[in-house]
Amino acid sequence: MGLENYFWKGKSVFLTGHTGFKGSWLALWLSSLGANVHGYSLNSPTNPNLFSVIGVEPLLASHTIGDVRDYEKLSKKLKQTQAEIIIHMAAQPLVRKSYADPIETYSTNVMGTVNVLESVRHSESVKAVVNITTDKCYENQEWVWAYRENEPMGGYDPYSNSKGCSELVTSAYRNSFFLTQEIRLASARAGNVIGGGDWSEDRLVPDILASILNQKIVKIRNPNAIRPWQHVLEPLSGYLCLAEKLYKDEGQKYSGGWNFGPKEDDAKPVSWIVDRLTKQMGKEDAWEVDVSPKLHEANYLKLDCSKAKHHLNWEPRWSLSNAIEKIAEWYEAYQKNADMREICLNQISEYQKT
Repeated sequence: MGLENYFWKGKSVFLTGHTGFKGSWLALWLSSLGANVHGYSLNSPTNPNLFSVIGVEPLLASHTIGDVRDYEKLSKKLKQTQAEIIIHMAAQPLVRKSYADPIETYSTNVMGTVNVLESVRHSESVKAVVNITTDKCYENQEWVWAYRENEPMGGYDPYSNSKGCSELVTSAYRNSFFLTQEIRLASARAGNVIGGGDWSEDRLVPDILASILNQKIVKIRNPNAIRPWQHVLEPLSGYLCLAEKLYKDEGQKYSGGWNFGPKEDDAKPVSWIVDRLTKQMGKEDAWEVDVSPKLHEANYLKLDCSKAKHHLNWEPRWSLSNAIEKIAEWYEAYQKNADMREICLNQISEYQKT
């Protein structure tokens, strides 16, 4: 694995979206590696939320509640932090919400990216930037083979399309400005992320667990849809590895798009996840198909991660079965009022030793 823990000690990192599910895990991990993490984000979108449950705020060098659509505030804060590395995760991340509010989705995911990169353009401290997009940024042809980084951008729904736009913005800024400024800029496209501490609305694992805890039948929209499922620590390790390579690189070898997904045999249908997780939680066969009208969602999606494996020495460490075990372990500990920061740190440590 390409990640070198000692690299992060003392590094100034500007992390947008640090109050979200993935952002909270990443902020905790970076902090444990000795990085000075400057968080910039809206308040956590759910209650409960991982950011509060594991107490991320006291671990940060600075914590700013702000919107990436607010260029003046964002740019000012970035300059103040003198950050060397930017990891941009702030987004409107839900497909179904993008149908309900496409304006918010596009303004956050497209103009938010523009504002981050424009702030970087006027910064004298930044050396490396990783823009987090999604596996859904590709023009989905519903074909059986996995998408590679050179496939065309697209997206049927506003969320997926906005992330394709974010990729195009990233490419334009790299080619127009950052090559001459010697700022290394990459984008990271991860699969469907699952893990402990996700209470997001309209997401598979939180919906399953909420139904189990409320002793209700889990309703599943698309049980046959195949996705590149992966534990949250998998793509986060990829982001860290990529950021490190960008920072150290004297050229533009690592700039561009990167896929971080599971091994091919872990791209499973939704029904597989539901069966395993309900069984792990002692609630077998506690689900049924939701027959209400459905909005369009991709049915078949896989990522080819050969580039990351070859050039970054990155590949997934945990199988999907192992990921399900870790999720069940996390929520069982939460129900017992365990120290959840310690649980998260233990899982990070276990992951790194795998």
